[in-house]
Amino acid sequence: MSCRSTRHRPTGKIRVNANHKLLDVWLLICCDLCGRTSKVPVHERITVRALDHERLVMFENNDPAMVRQLTMDATLAHRAAYQLDWTGTWQLDTDMPFYDLQRADAAPLKVVVRFELPAPVRVEKLLTAGFGLSRAAVRGMVDSGRIRLPLRLDAKAREDFTFLVLTAPPLPPERA
Repeated sequence: MSCRSTRHRPTGKIRVNANHKLLDVWLLICCDLCGRTSKVPVHERITVRALDHERLVMFENNDPAMVRQLTMDATLAHRAAYQLDWTGTWQLDTDMPFYDLQRADAAPLKVVVRFELPAPVRVEKLLTAGFGLSRAAVRGMVDSGRIRLPLRLDAKAREDFTFLVLTAPPLPPERA
């Protein structure tokens, strides 16, 4: 009987198997529950010439950057029917002093959010963690126009984005 766990982690290894002029390339993953190793197909029956030489060398040498890239490839995960688990994989680092959003005289603020890795994080969660406010307070600021986001509050961000924090809600169009 095989293990039914859905939680796996990369072993840090890539397997390349050659059969004459055809290659198979697999990312090796390990079950968190039983420790069994499985293969996730990266390339199947691809001709040697169809694969970039540098990429082939990275596969053969178990290049850590290549392993990380393949592990985080959502398309590969979907094709291989495994789900990426991002729980506990992100943290918010800020390089600015405390910014008090509750002060009426606070200066407008342009905030740049950068991702080192494309870990999907809900925008609302980033804002509550970054500003130390409740979800209701963050929603109120977005609804009033004090926080201007390029994406929906309930969206999952994976890429860098910039947003604005204004001192006071903008005037309605008819009063501006």
